[in-house]
Formats: sequence, structure tokens, C-alpha cells
Amino acid sequence: MESLMKANLQLVDLLNEWDPFELKNGDYDTEIADTIQAVHELDNPQALAERIQTIYEFSFEKIIPIEQCLNVAKELLMIKESESCSF
Repeated sequence: MESLMKANLQLVDLLNEWDPFELKNGDYDTEIADTIQAVHELDNPQALAERIQTIYEFSFEKIIPIEQCLNVAKELLMIKESESCSF
């Protein structure tokens, strides 16, 4: 359980650093929570990228290019995999 919490904190840090709309003040709490849930539900980078794009588009009414979403999806899944390997 401790490794899951550590992984979730790493996911939050990565998503805060990503800042796709350059808000600079971390106003992504809802989107981060939704994205972390998606990370735990999905294992496919493309599917996760599409979900991330949808989550942020719903909130900000702007589309993030799928390539950017795919890059962050891959990083998020690497964190998830490292957490699952620590059991």
C-alpha cells in the first residue's frame, strides 16, 4: 500500500510539472485526480493518451495534441509499472 501511495505522489508530481496549458499555478487538481484514476484503469498508452486528452478538453475546452498526451501517458505508465514491480 505504501508503494501505491508513493507512485500516486509521483504521478501527481509529473502531471503538475507537465502543465499543458502553462497555468503556472497548479490549477489541475480535478484533472490530475481523473488522470490518476485512468492510469489505474488502463495499460495501453494510446488509450490512456486519448483519455487524458478528453479529461483536459472537458475542463478547459481546448485540445492538447495527442502526441503530447501520448508522451505523458507513457511516462505515467512507467511509474505505474515500477510500482507494480515493487511488490
